[in-house]
Amino acid sequence: MRVITGTARSKKLVTPKGLDVRPTTDMVKEAVFSAVQFEIEGAFVLDLFAGSGQIGIEALSRGAKGAVFLDKSRDAIAAVKENLKHTQLDDKAKVLLMDSLAFLKSTQERFDFIFIDPPYEQGICELVLPLAVQAASETCVIFCETRKHEQLPEQVGEFQVKKVYHYGKIKVTQYRRREE
Repeated sequence: MRVITGTARSKKLVTPKGLDVRPTTDMVKEAVFSAVQFEIEGAFVLDLFAGSGQIGIEALSRGAKGAVFLDKSRDAIAAVKENLKHTQLDDKAKVLLMDSLAFLKSTQERFDFIFIDPPYEQGICELVLPLAVQAASETCVIFCETRKHEQLPEQVGEFQVKKVYHYGKIKVTQYRRREE
């Protein structure tokens, strides 16, 4: 696993130990960043269920102004911190060991790019999405990674599905604010 492009291009990233971790593939990561390539510079990013932190790190490498990395696993948080230090992007990051729902219920921050990659098939995206919408800036783009057959709502608050990407057994759903 590596950073695809930007200031940390080609730097290898570590993954947390354990079977619960399922890093986002380079193909999925490239598709996500292709969809927001002109919006990521200067953006404030939220990487929920961060795992290794590769999505937030990719965003920072591509010019995001800051990122919050969140995971409730100590091993994941250790990997995120190691990866941020290795890529020299730790000065733009806040790393939190806490539950995503608790964070979203309490944060006053607004994010321009939110990536949600929870454990599959547990209905977590459906719980997190309404709270993520509340933490979204006016121009926010939200991505949710799930198994291909998992169903997500077409609309969450002012956000609606803009595009769905399929990669083998993986699906990434992009939400944007409804256009008037």
